[in-house]
Amino acid sequence: MPVLPPGSPAPSFSLGRADGERFTRESLMGHGSILVFYPFAFSPVCTDQLQLYEPLLEELSGRSIWMYGVSCDATWSQTAFREKLGVSSEQLSDFEPKGAASEAFGVLHPGGFSQRAIVMTDADGVVRWSYEADSPGELPGADLLARGVEAAFPR
Repeated sequence: MPVLPPGSPAPSFSLGRADGERFTRESLMGHGSILVFYPFAFSPVCTDQLQLYEPLLEELSGRSIWMYGVSCDATWSQTAFREKLGVSSEQLSDFEPKGAASEAFGVLHPGGFSQRAIVMTDADGVVRWSYEADSPGELPGADLLARGVEAAFPR
């Protein structure tokens, strides 16, 4: 199944947060959301990707748009990854049940990890823009993210 296209409602899902709470479809409501699916914490391309997006977060938050990283790593790994990178975007764990949310969004790689993808939802939880890389090694740059934001959340 390919990444959810624009116009699709976000599926029902549950992701782990560092504080032990769950992040669900309801967590997307009331603001714009950007879910950045990535294969593995501490892998080279993932490290570069999240650091490239960090300078955009202040502008996004000013527009009530929140960015979240999503991988099939455990929350402890993601917390260490976030701290090591010095990034502020919350990291969400698709570890238990492994890959269930990635599968629901159409981005579970056959190898059992999140494919590199970006899904943007509006305040009603409807997908407004989505992108899936051709391979896990492809780096979607900040310019691609900015174009997606303008398409999903026009001023």
